Amino acid sequence: MTTAVPTAVHVTAMHMSDGLVNAPTAAVFGLVAVVAVALAATRSRADLDDRTAPMAGLVTAFVFAVQMINFPILPGASGHLLGGALVAILVGPWVGTLCIAIVLVVQALLFADGGLTALGTNITNMAVVGVWVGYGVAVALRRVARRSRAGLLATAFVAAFLNTVVAALAFVVEYAVGGAGGASPGTVLVLMAGLHALIGIGEGVITAATVGAVASVRPDLIHLLRRGSTTSPTSPTGTASSAGAPARADEGSPA
Repeated sequence: MTTAVPTAVHVTAMHMSDGLVNAPTAAVFGLVAVVAVALAATRSRADLDDRTAPMAGLVTAFVFAVQMINFPILPGASGHLLGGALVAILVGPWVGTLCIAIVLVVQALLFADGGLTALGTNITNMAVVGVWVGYGVAVALRRVARRSRAGLLATAFVAAFLNTVVAALAFVVEYAVGGAGGASPGTVLVLMAGLHALIGIGEGVITAATVGAVASVRPDLIHLLRRGSTTSPTSPTGTASSAGAPARADEGSPA
């Protein structure tokens, strides 16, 4: 998203740029990001195997590619996928945190999308807050997601919408703590919350469509549907599919 904030604060795709927060604030959230990514790297090993590791790679590549495509929100403002809820639903929160963190690091180093000194705040907002809020909402609605395809799509939409808004509010908190951009925290709050409520709708649509596409062919690969089940992975229709083989087409597609 490209958002013009009054008094010369500029936000690109919710990526904080260098100078938006002071050095101590950037350092603190940089440490938070390092600890979170290190913990995710350790805990994600339990979620990765010969089937899920390729999925994680595909999800990371997909989020990176789709983030390059902007959709219009208002005149002078556009948005793109943040991906927090999407990765959490498909590969789980630990692996999802790593996926988004990798995307953000590559964007900052190769495309100057987000400042290097602000990399910690961006990872905190999108790879930590965004992913875990999206996952928390999805888990709360897991029973709904398992009932039907419509329930799964609704769960994905709600999780993505809320992850976008809460991640934007995390941005506002960081700016309120150590903002150095010249705009008041109140101005940033109104702009970020308002625009990201609209962006969250687009985020929800993209997330629901992507999760639905995966569920139609390989529901056994969707982390949300298989985690915590007592038997085998469950498709959105409630039909158990083999964890070691692709689901039949009629198992992944509700009638």
